[in-house]
Amino acid sequence: MGRYIVRRVLLMIPLVIGISLLSYAVIAFAPGDPSQLLADREQMTSETYASLRVELGLDDPLPVRYVKTMGALFTGELRSFRTKQRVIDAIGERLPTTLALGALAIIFGMALGVAIGVLQAVRPYSRLDDAGTLVSLVGFSIPHFWFALMLVMFFGVRLRWLPTSGIRPIGSSAWNPIEMAPYLVMPTIVLGTGLLAYVARFVRSSMLDALHQDYIRTARSKGLRERLVVVRHALRNSLLPVITIVGFLLPFLIGGAVIVENIFALPGMGRLAVDAVFARDFPVILTITIFSAIAVIVGNLIADVLYGVADPRIRYG
Repeated sequence: MGRYIVRRVLLMIPLVIGISLLSYAVIAFAPGDPSQLLADREQMTSETYASLRVELGLDDPLPVRYVKTMGALFTGELRSFRTKQRVIDAIGERLPTTLALGALAIIFGMALGVAIGVLQAVRPYSRLDDAGTLVSLVGFSIPHFWFALMLVMFFGVRLRWLPTSGIRPIGSSAWNPIEMAPYLVMPTIVLGTGLLAYVARFVRSSMLDALHQDYIRTARSKGLRERLVVVRHALRNSLLPVITIVGFLLPFLIGGAVIVENIFALPGMGRLAVDAVFARDFPVILTITIFSAIAVIVGNLIADVLYGVADPRIRYG
């Protein structure tokens, strides 16, 4: 397993380089000039425009710009065009919010998704199964932005049970879980609902297949309790398809956080990405893109490792 992980990590290097080349080319050739957005058009002269492009490094040839940008990115010295702040520092300020939201969404979606999928598989083609299918279809179909707005209108505006924006009370800067919990309830539900639907459908399908296998009949013939048969034998062997989802959790959460964080005004990476796109802040856009790509690669590696944990028969050379 150790050799396999090392080999996969080494293969990440050329893959990340290829992704960085493609990402930089797309950003560089995208319409819009960041220097024109940063300067006052009424007071900008040709000299001011030229000096600003030199300051931002936009006057260099494209290959030189790429090498300089990637060198600054991987050394942590790449700075935002707009704020002049180091991008790594800006992400460091926003990342805890996204990680907290993502972790809660994963726990919410995985726990409820597995529970609903197991109940559906144990009672197939019953009213309980139909109810679980309806929940999954709603989770698949409902748009994040609409669901978020409905929750805000009902729980935030009408009932006033939960705060509608922010990550903590006004005037507080500490990471107090008790203070922050009410602010994360609705974002967690919105972000975790889509994950719940995927997990429930995968678990139901895998469990139905597992419950008809010979080893399940053998376990039942030994007199084991049905709950033990379902949890220890059927569920464990049904988790392999579900583990596949783990490889896509990180990018899914980052992508979903773009909508959720903007609606709930959460200071996370999703909101930072949106602000960077509108400001043509290329260093921030590039860093978040590469960060997301690395998250996909790492997520797939984690999924492969979890395969071996869930099924000891799987061995990596």
